[in-house]
Amino acid sequence: MPLVRIDMRKGKSPEYRRELGDAVYHAMVEAIGAPEGDQFEIIAEHDESGLIFNPNYQGIDRSDDVVFVQIFLNEGRSVEQKKALYAKIVELLGAKPGIRRQDVVINLVEVSKADWSWGNGEAQYVT
Repeated sequence: MPLVRIDMRKGKSPEYRRELGDAVYHAMVEAIGAPEGDQFEIIAEHDESGLIFNPNYQGIDRSDDVVFVQIFLNEGRSVEQKKALYAKIVELLGAKPGIRRQDVVINLVEVSKADWSWGNGEAQYVT
């Protein structure tokens, strides 16, 4: 059900990108009950002109290793579940591939079940 978009600066290895995607996926499974095997992620790299951010917004010291994680998911999660997800993502990203918690920006985009088609031109989540 979730679709994840991760944006970061150019220059990381394929292994780093895979570890990044896997950490976000496992955090969603653990924290919000995303289905096993439901790993759909777009990981994009940008040069400095294509990834613009304030390095000190909200008093948080961000580096050029900042990553933006945007998750599209079905609506209905509680604030507590969302907070648990944020915490789990930074925990797992800190462990592997080793991203500082200050460098993780997360945005959730909630959509209705009618807003998904996983193929065949069908809305699989609605009847």
